[in-house]
Amino acid sequence: MDRKKFIASVLPLGIAVSGMLPRKGLLALEPDAPVKIPPYLKKGDCIGICCVAGYITLEDVQPAINKIREWGFEVKVGNTVGKKDFTYGGTDKERLNDFQQMLDDKNIKAILCARGGYGSIRIIDKINFSQFVLHPKWIIGFSDVTVLHCHINRNFGIASLHSKMCNSFPDNWKDAEAVQKDSIESIRQCLDGATMNYSCAFNPKNKTGIAEGNLIGGNLETIQSLAGSVSDIHTDGKILFVEDTDEYLYSIDRLFWSLKRSGKLSALKGLIIGGFKTKKDDPGDEFGKTIEEIVLEKVSEYNYPVCFDFPVGHQKNNVALKCGVRHRLIVNEKSTTLSVL
Repeated sequence: MDRKKFIASVLPLGIAVSGMLPRKGLLALEPDAPVKIPPYLKKGDCIGICCVAGYITLEDVQPAINKIREWGFEVKVGNTVGKKDFTYGGTDKERLNDFQQMLDDKNIKAILCARGGYGSIRIIDKINFSQFVLHPKWIIGFSDVTVLHCHINRNFGIASLHSKMCNSFPDNWKDAEAVQKDSIESIRQCLDGATMNYSCAFNPKNKTGIAEGNLIGGNLETIQSLAGSVSDIHTDGKILFVEDTDEYLYSIDRLFWSLKRSGKLSALKGLIIGGFKTKKDDPGDEFGKTIEEIVLEKVSEYNYPVCFDFPVGHQKNNVALKCGVRHRLIVNEKSTTLSVL
């Protein structure tokens, strides 16, 4: 039986396909495989909210619930919201079951992860994606949710949405900064199927150029933690975006060396550097390089465009990006633009 027929035969049986994969990934798609885009939402559709990682209270989720309903969507709050198991939003089993239920519920058209933190990698291999493959829906979040974005992109070729989560919605919308409002509104626009176009100011360290390719990426440390696993991403021919927070500069340097040495930087179409919040070097132990210098050292031999300071990451200006979808990146002497094709 050839590979495609095997995949078609096992998915309807409800086999937990991600958990049964060998090291290289039985269902891992070819780098240039077409990406399937989940249906866009319409008024009245339901968005589920659950915790795949860290703990959050219902009170802290309420601003997101209010805004989603204002957008015209229904909301289903999962059982893990308000649950706490140390740092997690419930035990591994509770988080797995809550996410699995929403993944299999055909009435839920998108799943918004309540917050990041840590925990997605503890359940990823037990998630049964068989119904999701047959009936794709938007998986929404960032930071630790990068695990889901990478795994889904690598194994199933289904688009997902890298964006703010419930803990980023302001308590008082009226008093929120414009960039925070715009970032949150970009979630609705993406779910509505709007053609997304983003721009950011020119950074003199940018490498100019034009690139087209499927957009992939997320939190840099999380991406690197997946290296060699069935969730590891293919970067050849792609536009890669990365961001990170609360890391020392030497740690970021090490992460970029790992990307380079594993070949993930060599065949890119373009590279987008988002927000990087770094820890202050210890006195007398300064690293001596900026983020720009760290990155440019690793890509000096490549000719693709590179932009810095893109509005994505652990910051108020964190726009929604459609992972897996084809984009055009234009970096020139005036600005950077990223557009869905």
